[in-house]
Amino acid sequence: MTRLFRYATPGAFALAAITFSVGVQAFDLQGHRGARGLAPENTLPAFALALSLGVDTLELDTGVTGDGVVVVTHEPRLHPDTTRGPDGQWLAAPGQAIKEITYAEILRYDVGRLNPSTAYGKRYPEQKAVDGTRIPKLADVFALAKRSGNTAVRFNIETKIDPRKPQETLPPETFARAVIAEIRAAGMAGRATLQSFDWRTLKVAQAEAPEIATVYLTAQQKWLDNIGAAGAWTAGLRLEDHGSVAKMVKAAGGRIWSPYFGDLDAAKLAEARALGLSVVVWTVNAPADIARMLELGVDGIISDRPDLVREEMKKRGLPLPAATPVSP
Repeated sequence: MTRLFRYATPGAFALAAITFSVGVQAFDLQGHRGARGLAPENTLPAFALALSLGVDTLELDTGVTGDGVVVVTHEPRLHPDTTRGPDGQWLAAPGQAIKEITYAEILRYDVGRLNPSTAYGKRYPEQKAVDGTRIPKLADVFALAKRSGNTAVRFNIETKIDPRKPQETLPPETFARAVIAEIRAAGMAGRATLQSFDWRTLKVAQAEAPEIATVYLTAQQKWLDNIGAAGAWTAGLRLEDHGSVAKMVKAAGGRIWSPYFGDLDAAKLAEARALGLSVVVWTVNAPADIARMLELGVDGIISDRPDLVREEMKKRGLPLPAATPVSP
């Protein structure tokens, strides 16, 4: 039968008639930081593995170097959990801020394995090290996808910025514009989304790059709460003024809501759908949680283990994204 599938297009969502078998709906499988559970996060080996497994979208984080290069990294500073210096030793403490060093200087550091002495390093026992791996440029990820021959894979690009630590990164306007420029330079505006917990960067994108869809990240947990912070993260929008997170996203001009999966239930999903929002949850790794989110009917899952999501999708008869093997 023919279903209407809501999908991202330049400047907005559009309804496109896509033919699916009865009971099958479009679904967005995103590899978190490439495939963090299996390969060094936010690196070309991780993105190559995700493409080789088969994902709809490569999810990744960005920072901007002192010489203006958009790089793929989760932390605003070189981090001891993932980084070894030119001497081959693990950093003893957080290093320089990405915004303070050049890309050439960043290339001196190895991010090809987790530090086994840290709690973070013990979280991903199945991650295989790739020694000698460097922090890539965003342009390198686009080039990798092109080499794979995958002309459909999308890029969900996060601006890694924290309003509580303005000294750590570029200001939101400058940060957003740098990423937007890189997306446009690669001709990827139609295949990219810009996401953030800091909605100020999304506001810039919506005003200055309407051809790039935006994604509103949220969490309401003890370890991160960007909703109950008096609007610091949410470009001045406050929960008490809108009544729900979905309504806040809608008021901000959002069309895609990406909540932490533990914050989502059937009622919140139904409300989001009624408001015309697509819902993509993060970061879902355990098979039971993957099954529960699929049963709930979310529009997509961001996962460190896209292989496990594929297994559950296959069980349910969902169409699987094409695998496009490529070397990093």
